[in-house]
Amino acid sequence: MLHLLYAPVRVNGFVCKNPMKVNADDFFKAANLDKPRVTNKVGSNVTLINVMQIAGLNTLGISIARIDYAPLGQNPPHTHPRATEILTVLEGTLYVGFVTSNQPAPNRNKLLSKVLNKGDVFVFPVGLIHFQFNPNPHQPAVAIAALSSQNPGAITIANAVFGSDPPISDDVLAKAFQVEKNTIDYLQAQFWENNHN
Repeated sequence: MLHLLYAPVRVNGFVCKNPMKVNADDFFKAANLDKPRVTNKVGSNVTLINVMQIAGLNTLGISIARIDYAPLGQNPPHTHPRATEILTVLEGTLYVGFVTSNQPAPNRNKLLSKVLNKGDVFVFPVGLIHFQFNPNPHQPAVAIAALSSQNPGAITIANAVFGSDPPISDDVLAKAFQVEKNTIDYLQAQFWENNHN
């Protein structure tokens, strides 16, 4: 099923193209995933290819991303609410990990992490908070990730908690994080400025 603006039938939130009008371009994108990307403030850049870029991915349950990491850059703690991710390091070294869910002890919120080198693979289960960090202060790193959804979604934890619109009450966050309200106010100011300018 293919995403088009005015088709009458929708699957997974995207309209379907008449199968008689499908062509190779519905399954293609000149994405240049072999080219390095400029990284952001935290030292990473995620180039996601999903159903928004390739209409033919609708209903197929797969997408791909190239992630570039500056020296000491990171893809900060985040989650994909609709996808498991399998990551392969193409260049450099990454320290990666995920945190298990709030299950009964002793496995409650357990960090499972590994240092990955070129060619290594690591899996992040659907919905769990995970991250990647390039520990090398001199060399960038590159990874490719496959995700088990044509629209995996991403929630970056710090951005969501401290940069929501409207802001989450500083009373709520101070109690949740067990810190003073002025600490929460400071963090919210940093993320509000970055997320809403």
